[in-house]
Amino acid sequence: MMISRRALLLAGPAALLASGCRRPYRSADFVLPERSVVGLFPAASYDVDLVDVISRGLQTLNVKVKGLRVLLKPNLVEYEAGTIINTHVNVVGAAAHAMLSAGAREVVVAEGPGHRRDLEYLLVSTGLYDHLKDLKLRFVDLNVDDVRSVRLRSQFTKLEDIQLPAQLLQADLVVTMPKLKTHHWAVMTASMKNLFGVVPGAVYGWPKNILHFHGIDNSIVDLTATVRPQLSIVDGIVGMEGDGPIMGTPRAVGVIAMGTDPVAVDATCARLIGLDPARIDYLSTASAFLGNVDAARIEHRGERIERYRSDFAVLDRYKGHKLVSGSSGQ
Repeated sequence: MMISRRALLLAGPAALLASGCRRPYRSADFVLPERSVVGLFPAASYDVDLVDVISRGLQTLNVKVKGLRVLLKPNLVEYEAGTIINTHVNVVGAAAHAMLSAGAREVVVAEGPGHRRDLEYLLVSTGLYDHLKDLKLRFVDLNVDDVRSVRLRSQFTKLEDIQLPAQLLQADLVVTMPKLKTHHWAVMTASMKNLFGVVPGAVYGWPKNILHFHGIDNSIVDLTATVRPQLSIVDGIVGMEGDGPIMGTPRAVGVIAMGTDPVAVDATCARLIGLDPARIDYLSTASAFLGNVDAARIEHRGERIERYRSDFAVLDRYKGHKLVSGSSGQ
C-alpha cells in the first residue's frame, strides 16, 4: 500500500516508525533510564503551603539547583475569570520560592503563548505579576525573545533546525510547569505538550503554525527531544476535563506531580486521569528513545497513584484512549 509522506506526517510519529521509514533520531544520542522516578505529592487546594510541597519534591527527586540559572515555563494561554485554563500562579510562585531557597542563582519565568499575544494583560489578570514583583523575578516573553538556530535532535517533523529563544538556551535548568488537562488535538496536555510555548510566535506565527502543519504529535516529540527539560512540575491540584485545553471543565485531583523524566511524568498523569499512555501517539513514540511509559519502569514516590486516580471526561473521538478496567496501561 502506498502511503504519502504528507499522510505520515499528519498521522503522527508512531505511524512513521510503523511504516518502516528511516528512524528519525540517532539512537546513540539517547539513553533510556532503567527506571524513572515520579513524585506524587498531596495538595488539596492552592492555599496549602505549596513551597513546602515543591521543596519536598526537589529533595525526594534529588534535584540540585544551587548556583543554577532556572527557567520556569508555566502554561499561560488565556484569561477568563473563574476558569482553570492556566498553571495556577500560586504553583508558579511556590516553585520560584522553592528554587531560590534551594540556592538557585537566578529564577526566570518565561512563556510564549500561542493564543493570547498580550503578555502584560495575562500577567496582571492572572495575578502572576504580583508573584513576580514580590520575589523580584524577571519574566521573559518567549514569543519575541532573541533567537538562535538549533538542530533538532529528532526529526519526526522532517525539519532539521528550529529557532529557539536565547533565554531558554541559556538556562541551566529548564522546568516545564503545565496544567493537567485533556486536549482536543493531543488527547492530553502535560509536561511535553507544554513545550509548544517555547517556540517563538514572532518567527513562526500564531498559533505556532509550523507545529500544526508538521503534525502536533511529531512536534511534541521533536521539541521534547531537543529542549530536554530537566524537571517537570505538573499542576494537578485542579485539572481540566472534556474539551480542553481552554473550553473544558474543572476537575479536582489534588496532586502535584514531579519528575526528571517528562515522558514518565506524562505517562503517570495519563494514568491518573484514566487514559492509557500507550494509546497516546506522542507518548508511545517517545517511549522508544526519550523516556519510560511502561508502568513497570516507573517508580512512584510520595503517594501511591491509586490515591489520585480519576476518570476524566474526553471528547468522543478519544474514548478509545481510555484505560481498560483493571489495566495499568502498560
